[in-house]
Amino acid sequence: MTNRFTRPFSDRTIHPPQKISKMKIPELAFTTTNWEEVPATRHEGESGHALWRTLNIGDIRVRVVEYTPGYVADHWCDRGHIIYVLEGELISELKDGRVSVLTKGMGYQVSDFGDAAHRSSTKTGAKLFIVD
Repeated sequence: MTNRFTRPFSDRTIHPPQKISKMKIPELAFTTTNWEEVPATRHEGESGHALWRTLNIGDIRVRVVEYTPGYVADHWCDRGHIIYVLEGELISELKDGRVSVLTKGMGYQVSDFGDAAHRSSTKTGAKLFIVD
């Protein structure tokens, strides 16, 4: 079965080109980031924990997040994200029962309240790059 997720990327139409708006990044000089030098904060899950290395740029949050093996989020999330899997395997469960398994090089995008609430888990551990 072919759907918008299994079609080749070049065949996907997300919005008509005239309706795409620019991301609103506040004034910011060219900035490089050594993510290993960004202090990590620990966030407990229902099981396991996540380490977040976070930059806040106006209303935009940019993070590298590491989930420990066995991590399960302790909440359902309605916030929009752009997620890219750097390492490991991420399981993204939607509250309506859909499940997606993402591995290195894969990602997903969802807007605020754009679909059913979602939560993350991993059996093996995962490292993600997230913009929200």
